Amino acid sequence: MPSHKAKLRRTRRRASGAAVVLACASLVAFARPAKAPAGASGSRLPLTRALAADAPAPFPGLDSLRGFSRKLRARFLAPHRAAAVPVLREYFGDSAATRAGIYAAADSAGRFHFITMRPFADKVQGRIGSYRIGFFPAEQRGARAAAYRNPEGFLEVTAGNADTPISDHFRLRDFLTKDQGPVWPKYLVLREPLVDKLELVLDELRGMGVAASRLRVMSGFRTPQYNQQGVGAGGRVQDSRHQYGDAADVYVVNGARDWMSDLNGDGRVDTRDARVLATAAERVEQKHPELVGGIGVYTATSAHGPFVHIDVRGNRARWGAL
Repeated sequence: MPSHKAKLRRTRRRASGAAVVLACASLVAFARPAKAPAGASGSRLPLTRALAADAPAPFPGLDSLRGFSRKLRARFLAPHRAAAVPVLREYFGDSAATRAGIYAAADSAGRFHFITMRPFADKVQGRIGSYRIGFFPAEQRGARAAAYRNPEGFLEVTAGNADTPISDHFRLRDFLTKDQGPVWPKYLVLREPLVDKLELVLDELRGMGVAASRLRVMSGFRTPQYNQQGVGAGGRVQDSRHQYGDAADVYVVNGARDWMSDLNGDGRVDTRDARVLATAAERVEQKHPELVGGIGVYTATSAHGPFVHIDVRGNRARWGAL
C-alpha cells in the first residue's frame, strides 16, 4: 500500500500539472481577446512570478515585470533571449522563442504580454518584407558607443495586434513610425524603460497637481530611412535616439483637441506648458537615476504645439527652451 508521503507527492504532481494546463489556457497568440477560463485566476499567478524571475530584465536595478511605475504590461524579448527563458517555452511552447508573436498571461494585476521579436538579421537590403526600414548608423560606419549598436530585433506589429497594451496608458501603435500607412506588418524598435519613464512622468504631473489625462506620442520610433529624410541644419540628427526605440516626443492632451494642454493654468498654450512637462521628467530622473536620459523642450509651429523630447539614453542631456 502506498505510503502517505507517496500519495502526497502524486497529489502535488497532479496539482502542478493542472496549473500548467490552466496557465496555457490563458495564452493569447497575437493578442486576440479571449475570455479567461473559469477558476484559472489562482493558477496563473505562479506563471508571471516564474517568468519575472526567469526573463532578462530590460535595464539594471529592475526585477519587476511591471517596471518602476508598476504599469508596464509587456516584456520584449529578442529570439536569443527568449530561447534562454525555459519557463516561457514550458508554458507557451518552442514557438515563443522562435516565432515573432505576442504571448499573453494574467495575474492579479491583469494581463501581461511577452513579445518575441523578429531578429535583426531578418532585415534584408533595408526591408523586412514590404516594410522599409533602411540602414542604422552602425551598419554604415560602425557604432560610436554601445548605446548606438544595432537593435537586437524588431517588434512585428500587425493591423490585428497594433492595439496591444504595453502599459496602462500606451499601446504598440503609439510608437510606430509615421509613414507607410497601408503597409502591414510594420516593424518597431521599442525599449521598456522608455515606456516606464513616460508612465512615471504622467504620475509625476498628477502628483504636482497638474491635470494630465494622457501623454500623446507625437514621434516615437523612427526607422532610419524615415529619420534620414529630416536630417540637416535645424532638423533631425543622424544618430537620433528615436531610431533605437528609447526616445519619444510627447505632449499632454486633456480633452478632445489633439494639442498640448494649458498645464500652468495661465489660459494660454506655449513653451511654458512644455517646461512644466519637462520639470516632471526631471523629477522622475531624480527619483529613478536608472532612467536618466535626454530632455528637450520645443516650441510650437504652425504644424504642432509645443512638446518635450524624453529619452532613456543612459546619460544626462538637456537642450531647447528649458
